[in-house]
Amino acid sequence: MTLLIDSHVNLHHHAFAEDREQVIQRAREAGVGRMITICDKIENFADVIAIAEQHDDIYASIGAHPHYAKDHLDLTAEKLIELGRHERVVGVGETGLDQHYKFSPLEDQVAVFRAHAKAAHALGKTLIIHTREADAAMAELLEEEAGRGPLRILMHCYTSGPELAQRALKIGAYFSFSGIMTFKNANDVRAIAREAPLDRVIVETDCPYLAPIPYRGRRCEPMHVREVQSAFAELRGLSESECSALLADNFFRLFPSIPRVAS
Repeated sequence: MTLLIDSHVNLHHHAFAEDREQVIQRAREAGVGRMITICDKIENFADVIAIAEQHDDIYASIGAHPHYAKDHLDLTAEKLIELGRHERVVGVGETGLDQHYKFSPLEDQVAVFRAHAKAAHALGKTLIIHTREADAAMAELLEEEAGRGPLRILMHCYTSGPELAQRALKIGAYFSFSGIMTFKNANDVRAIAREAPLDRVIVETDCPYLAPIPYRGRRCEPMHVREVQSAFAELRGLSESECSALLADNFFRLFPSIPRVAS
């Protein structure tokens, strides 16, 4: 069985409230060797980190999604650093800009993003970026932060355009692709995934969202990362074993504090 890694899960989500342990076990049985469960609001961090503490193969992030930036205007880099020192925390975020729904004003999203970036610099942990319909502003912010010193950057669930992709690549960013790659109308996403340097790519489910074909319309689970990985392998002309080894190497380079598992 090839090694699978799901770099972005939301296991604290209420969609998993009734059967979280069974979901995790199904993922392991499918070959998922590592998962990162993501913090979307600071008030949810206790639930997020508890999941990571209870499972040796699950790690966590600390952060506030840009949708909720307006509710986190008092969030400081110092608070993120304090929480982010936990040994199971491997990333800061997800943070970034989202101008699709505009649940929070852009200026609030920028302010909260800056606190996350400062914390990522201080902690030496990967900055996990959510960006949608804000390509130019996101590129400028990332370039500014990369100019402050070494910074590992992950463009999570990438659906943005080629210009942002190129600018992010120039500052060393990695890209994660989700089940969107399997959607019929996702040609733009597949185009970016087809051209991305093979040493800068990982995969994810973003579960419980974005279930890949043939599960679209159902609750997504970490075990569905197999379909995501297979879709990427087919897109790039890789065998399953080649793809597994490649994605694992990239993942453990991007998150160096996570112990490797054999592929």
